Amino acid sequence: MKTIYSGGTAEIVEKKSRFIATVRPAASEEEAAAFIAETKKKYWDARHNCSAFIVGENPQTSRCSDDGEPAQTAGRPMLDVLLGEGLSNVAVVVTRYFGGVLLGTGGLVRAYQRAVREGLLASTVIERREGIRLSVGTDYTGLGRLQHLIAQRELALIHTLYTEKAELLLVVPVEERRAVEQEIVEATNGTAAISWGEQVSYGMIENNLKIFEKTT
Repeated sequence: MKTIYSGGTAEIVEKKSRFIATVRPAASEEEAAAFIAETKKKYWDARHNCSAFIVGENPQTSRCSDDGEPAQTAGRPMLDVLLGEGLSNVAVVVTRYFGGVLLGTGGLVRAYQRAVREGLLASTVIERREGIRLSVGTDYTGLGRLQHLIAQRELALIHTLYTEKAELLLVVPVEERRAVEQEIVEATNGTAAISWGEQVSYGMIENNLKIFEKTT
């Protein structure tokens, strides 16, 4: 699932009108609604606070609002940007301070979409995946082969413990579990100690592994 890890804010100016895009992660409709209300309160003096959000997966729930702009010139174009990026669990509000010059319907669509794109660029977007923790114990003869396998498959390595033997702790995508286990057995001639752990959600943030806490 492609989503927002941390939101951002960006501003553009189009014919004297200011468009401020505020992007935030939102895991539910309630979170999205609270964020939109909070942003409207912050920018209470603006002419418009248009919004769009997508939450959930298969099926996704999406909503948008033109907040007083001509129909289909703000909320829907904003939502189209989020959909086009393949994002889930994300909400965005674009605040407009009117500059006195009318933009026309086409101009409004372009401005709101551009603001959303800039807001996404100011945010941290990640690919969130489901994986399983894996511990692999090996002698130092098999370590190099395992490191090669991890690099080749681009698996997420948590860390390596070095004692009399080496123990590698990593996260394997759920769908790759069987294939990875088989390759480890082949690479170490069946000598590696393989122990599977809990299922987790994870993502890579600036080349660093992030394991997400479970929510209830």
